[in-house]
Amino acid sequence: MTTDPLGLRVLVVAALDPYRRWTSLGIEGKPDFAGLLSWAALPYTEDPEDLAGVDAAIVGAPMDDLVSERPGTRYGPRAIRAASTQCGPHQEAKIDFSQVLQVVDFGDAPVVPRDVERSHAAIEQTVGQVVHHGAVPMVLGGDHSIVEPDLRACAKKFGPLGLVHFDAHTDTSREVMGLEMTHGTGMFRLIEQGAIDPNRYVQIGLRGYWPPDDVFGWQASRGIRSWYAHDVRDSGIKAVMELSLAAVGPGPVFLSIDVDCLDPAFVPGTGTPEPGGLLPRELLWACRTAAASLDVVGADIVEVAPLHPGPLDTTSLVADRLVREVLTGIALRRQQEQGA
Repeated sequence: MTTDPLGLRVLVVAALDPYRRWTSLGIEGKPDFAGLLSWAALPYTEDPEDLAGVDAAIVGAPMDDLVSERPGTRYGPRAIRAASTQCGPHQEAKIDFSQVLQVVDFGDAPVVPRDVERSHAAIEQTVGQVVHHGAVPMVLGGDHSIVEPDLRACAKKFGPLGLVHFDAHTDTSREVMGLEMTHGTGMFRLIEQGAIDPNRYVQIGLRGYWPPDDVFGWQASRGIRSWYAHDVRDSGIKAVMELSLAAVGPGPVFLSIDVDCLDPAFVPGTGTPEPGGLLPRELLWACRTAAASLDVVGADIVEVAPLHPGPLDTTSLVADRLVREVLTGIALRRQQEQGA
């Protein structure tokens, strides 16, 4: 027990176990639709002290105040958690990340609706607590503007980061509709702040009609490498990833995954859908491969807007699996390092 400023007794539960009522009855596991809503029924905590010894932590960033099209991604973290199922072995990779890594759900950053500066500061602080304790933050968005505070929190510890960025859009515009802080300007701002090393930055899945040519000119001058959806179609995802991994090279890396890199036939619940995108199986494999091959110090999955779902909310389901693929890749890398 502890006492709040009003003198009320408050129960503090450290790393609450969502399985507790089931295991007390001798039942292994629990139904996905029952119990505390934590991602993959992982232990849940909001106490930074519980992060000691943790390998990775789920952090929600429920903010969509900087979208340019359809809103709704503030509900993304909750929807991804609801779409998640319990941990288990990856049928292709032959590993259960939960048996290799200690992972917790660290709850949501305390964002303030319509106050962008306070919300970004809250996200950066919450992610910073995870990074401070040596864990990898897995951030659930939220619109893509959240990459600015969450990547910056990682860069404060590791210095300029390499970036593997899956997206239909570059997000490197200086401004969108006259505004410098939007979900389409985050990568530009992070490069200007020195948080991203542009020579170790790759974009995968680009297509559509935005941004204009001058943005691509600026990117080329900074050494950013771009692969389009048609490159994946023509050369295959494995070839594109081989080139991407070589371009990023050794050193700390951030993964930023905008679900609109996928074709909207599979992820209709997103703010700026663009036809002609990647297939889920391509992106799932690519994320696991990147995490297994690179020194990933942070990741985010953004632009899940469950207010615009398919009949089974396939967008949230795919997003959940993307989180699992990244954690599986990190577990594979950890296992390889321990076996070396």
